[in-house]
Amino acid sequence: MSKKLQSPDAIRALLVRRFGNQHQGWLRGEGSWPLRIALGAPSERDIAADPTAVRNWASAWQAWPGPGEVAFEERQFARLGRQRLPVGLSFVAAEDVAAAVGQAGRWGMATKRYQQMLERWPVLGEGTALASKFDVLADYSAEDFERLLALLSWLDANPASGLYIRQLPVAGLDTKWLEKRVGLVSGLLRTLRGVGDETRDFHALSGLRKPAHRVRVRLLCRSLRREVGGLCDIEAPLEELAMLPIRPRAAIIVENRETGLALPDFPGTVAVMGLGHAVSALSALPWLAEAQAVYWGDIDTHGFAILDRARRALPRLLSVLMDQQTLLAHRALWVEEPAQYPNPLLEVLTAEERAVYGKLRANTWGPNVRLEQERIVWRDAIPVLAMTLNFEFDVNRDT
Repeated sequence: MSKKLQSPDAIRALLVRRFGNQHQGWLRGEGSWPLRIALGAPSERDIAADPTAVRNWASAWQAWPGPGEVAFEERQFARLGRQRLPVGLSFVAAEDVAAAVGQAGRWGMATKRYQQMLERWPVLGEGTALASKFDVLADYSAEDFERLLALLSWLDANPASGLYIRQLPVAGLDTKWLEKRVGLVSGLLRTLRGVGDETRDFHALSGLRKPAHRVRVRLLCRSLRREVGGLCDIEAPLEELAMLPIRPRAAIIVENRETGLALPDFPGTVAVMGLGHAVSALSALPWLAEAQAVYWGDIDTHGFAILDRARRALPRLLSVLMDQQTLLAHRALWVEEPAQYPNPLLEVLTAEERAVYGKLRANTWGPNVRLEQERIVWRDAIPVLAMTLNFEFDVNRDT
């Protein structure tokens, strides 16, 4: 059969692609209807070369079950006489295309819910804010969809409630349900609030209260512990930790929580653990401002990115055990960093730190090399840490 003749299977595949690419626009009322698709037109030579194939092609279109209407035309050929041939397939509306590709149920549900939401919030019809959520409209269970409507209604009516998520008086709503749908709710709220994509913070958009940023510290000094009633391991909101009546001489910032928990006592020292990329919070702890601070993290691209952020908060911050010598001495313990930090420029690293960071990004020692801090031999690491802080440390001491 001539390649220019479109079979029903080929047209179904085309319609699947067309629906996939255009269904969101169709939901908004876009598109030119009826939609007409040409089926090809056999020449007299095509028919003469393979009359059986052309006959089967025409018969397949005569048996087309719909939806969509097949148009036929009478064609006059010099040697073959008059022939009735299929020439096109047309669809009156998007719902017919949806039915033709097995999406009738989803399309019907999506259009019903789309109109339901527009009746309540006409502004959602502007742009693609709602139409882009076709899968939500089509596939959410009745319970989840009603929960979404109830949540949007409440947030729309209470733009600055100051409540925590768990306090929301919305039937069936729980924190996990909302946490999985923050992107969806945020996108709809941006349109309802009339703000741009630059407003990304969900709590600011919703008017809900953000949970306090909790930070965990350990006081590695008996005299410091006495100043807070004997407490050693403290986890509290950042604002409350800032009020601790302590003046540490030194601070050790570590990425790995277990590493921080295992640190031995050092005179006048505190340890801050597990902040990750949130290390900029260090600037909110006034008792760190005068302390001699060191950062010890993983030797990988994200470790250096965290170091860069930490040094912006504490400009005199030193790094420890994040140098090339340490990395190469522990080659047998390397693992692979799942994905490198995307920003190549870390402006407050030292020249030595920047060199290691650059080689890691360039895969100089291998693909996505990573040395996790907890893999470094403990009895080797602690003396180096003590020396950096100008403390004496007995390597035979029980840590």
